[in-house]
Amino acid sequence: MTTPGIDAPRRIAPAVGALHVYPVKSLRGVSPGEAVVEPWGLAGDRRWMLIDVRTHKAVTQREDARLALLSAEPVGGDGVRVHAPGRQPLHLAVPPPGPLETVELFANKIEVLPVGGAADRWFEEFLDAPVRLVHMDDPAVRRTVDPRFARPEDRVSLADGFPLLVTTTASLAALNTLIAAGDRAEEGPLPMNRFRPNVVIDGTAAWEEDKWRRVRIGSVEFRVPKPCGRCVITTTDQRTGARGKEPLRTLARHRKLGAQLVFGQNLIPEHSGTLRVGDPFLVVE
Repeated sequence: MTTPGIDAPRRIAPAVGALHVYPVKSLRGVSPGEAVVEPWGLAGDRRWMLIDVRTHKAVTQREDARLALLSAEPVGGDGVRVHAPGRQPLHLAVPPPGPLETVELFANKIEVLPVGGAADRWFEEFLDAPVRLVHMDDPAVRRTVDPRFARPEDRVSLADGFPLLVTTTASLAALNTLIAAGDRAEEGPLPMNRFRPNVVIDGTAAWEEDKWRRVRIGSVEFRVPKPCGRCVITTTDQRTGARGKEPLRTLARHRKLGAQLVFGQNLIPEHSGTLRVGDPFLVVE
């Protein structure tokens, strides 16, 4: 993988520039000043998900870009409030214990709790599609991380594959420079929300994350198992749901690793703790 572009000089000590939590998978989330790190990801991150009633498979922005128009925010008691243009907000409470349903997320079979009732109708009416809402009740037992890149005890919620995703502002700037030099320059510059990270780091050099194996963010240490392979969601405007060609066209030319187009790194926490915007960032290995 070769990556031409501009390596932004370091102007500040590397630190957390932003944190992002997405309560409902593939919906817009929130950007808190601090977030608790649990073994399976940031607290409240991707514990809810839509599934297709016909196939029992996850429904994400890959299948329906209109999910970008919806946003979800945490409320008291582990509940969530979902907003949609032109509709009354949907208030979600964690469903009580009950029979579990087996659904499919990227060929993984996962047991989840159906939510049912008004929540299903709200999403069905907005999307005009047969969908249901489900909740992961206990990440400690429901889903393991890909054993090729993890330890047997590692867990993940309803994220694509790993507990957290980290990106850097310098690499986004370098990617936008490459996009500006290409034949779809009018699509750039792209904002960071195209990549849906949990943690954004300021103050590194561009593409430095390719070399990371272990990092410390604030007081929490993480393993860096592999780069994040990117999909069509990155081409989706997170304000409108419109799709383009970038950044996948430019990633295919400059950031291809095997069969994957990569941007950002996956993280697995070594222990729990709290991350805060402004926390120092250190490469341990």
